[in-house]
Amino acid sequence: MFVIDGGLVQAQPELLESIQEYCTRYSHAIDLRCAPWVISGGEGVKNDPDQVTQLQHAIHTAGICRHSYVIAIGGGAALDMVGYAAATAHRGIRLVRVPTTVLAQGDSGVGVKNSVNAFGKKNFLGTFTPPYAVINDAAFLTGLNQRDWIGGVAEAVKVALIRDGAFFRFLETNAKAIAARDPELMQQVIYRSCQHHMQHIGNSGDPFEMGSSRPLDFGHWAAHRLEYLTDYRLRHGEAVAIGMALDSTYAYLQGWLPQAHWQRIINTLQNLGLPIFAPELKAVGIADARSVFRGLLEFQEHLGGELTIAMIDGIGSCFDVHQVDVALFQRAIDLLEGL
Repeated sequence: MFVIDGGLVQAQPELLESIQEYCTRYSHAIDLRCAPWVISGGEGVKNDPDQVTQLQHAIHTAGICRHSYVIAIGGGAALDMVGYAAATAHRGIRLVRVPTTVLAQGDSGVGVKNSVNAFGKKNFLGTFTPPYAVINDAAFLTGLNQRDWIGGVAEAVKVALIRDGAFFRFLETNAKAIAARDPELMQQVIYRSCQHHMQHIGNSGDPFEMGSSRPLDFGHWAAHRLEYLTDYRLRHGEAVAIGMALDSTYAYLQGWLPQAHWQRIINTLQNLGLPIFAPELKAVGIADARSVFRGLLEFQEHLGGELTIAMIDGIGSCFDVHQVDVALFQRAIDLLEGL
């Protein structure tokens, strides 16, 4: 059973017919149980519980079993929702992911997490279920608009900042060419980002996040909150860029991160065309219902245990902190607003 992001179908309407023709040609090996199922794309697909229920019903109606495959084609949000539906039908149907955006190909598509949003919280419902296979096809990237082309690079910057100074220098040197849509550079960005994400999942000792430390979520405590506060006007990669800018600036003001490193990070984000500030950062009182700092509480609740936030003390080097200075974060926000 194929499940396809509606945004992709709108951009490539011939895809539906191509899938059916392919399955007909290889009918000796493929039993396509129903016409490709089209879902809405973007973060909205994770905010609508009816989408999950309808897809689970479609899986039931098609007679998909645990030896069958659900093939999800689309952006990261669509893959998250389809993965959640597949993981909960029959307690787990084999999932093949075909990510079609930079963000999904370099980050979420190669992970083990599936989720939807609920109760105003990002990824509140979900599973840890590795996909059966992931297929990255660079041809899908050529049709992306500029926001989706560059937004996904934020996750590559993130993994470079916490793990690989050489990779960051590559991104820094090539930032403007990447933003100008050089396809070969983008494929290198995605490949190296995938490598780091897979190495962490496979070798960190905590692939299913049973502990409280999650270095791959550098910048994410603010990012997830900003997505909600902007009613998802900010896309995930854009929110992550702002979250990294905020945490890097905080680390610089704390004296952990050298000023020269901080300036390189800010310059690289800006040269890529990524945002470093959003007005929603300005509501700072933690008791304020619109405060970004409620993201700290949600982050701690999501992981469990004591508050654990990844911080950097150099490009390619990270460490954990367990408490933060909200007043200093306010200074960081003011500094970013003035850049």
